[in-house]
Amino acid sequence: MDDLENPNEPIVQASRRVIHVAVRVLSVLMTLVILWGVADVVWVLYTKLMSPPRFMLTIGDILATFGAFMAVLIAIEIFVNIVIYLREDVIHVKIVLATALMAIARKVIILDYDAVSPEYMWATAGVTLSMSIGYWLVVSLEQKEKLGNGKD
Repeated sequence: MDDLENPNEPIVQASRRVIHVAVRVLSVLMTLVILWGVADVVWVLYTKLMSPPRFMLTIGDILATFGAFMAVLIAIEIFVNIVIYLREDVIHVKIVLATALMAIARKVIILDYDAVSPEYMWATAGVTLSMSIGYWLVVSLEQKEKLGNGKD
């Protein structure tokens, strides 16, 4: 048996401790990013609403605000990924795919359709479709496994 697969191997144990410390640091940093993102959303909304004409938002302002909200939500999803990794020491493909789908949705929401080429639109559609299919497959497989385990 390879020593790296042995959980009792000292180098493996030391490496796992270092990785867990790194992940904890990332969780603290991601918390700060989330707080800064929320502060940025508040600040942008405040400045847009206070500039003449007061209390009016253009469609561009609204779309930019949606993009900022989605960026904070994506940061929260990444934080959830980090926390789950700390708890279970595995990467959950379903959550990673959900986070990626949220990022793609953000891109689609804030996309300026007049400024992008048709190739970019097709590429975005392809990525969205493939990520959606991947997510659907993971969820379907997970449900089949739950049903299979329930019959035993």
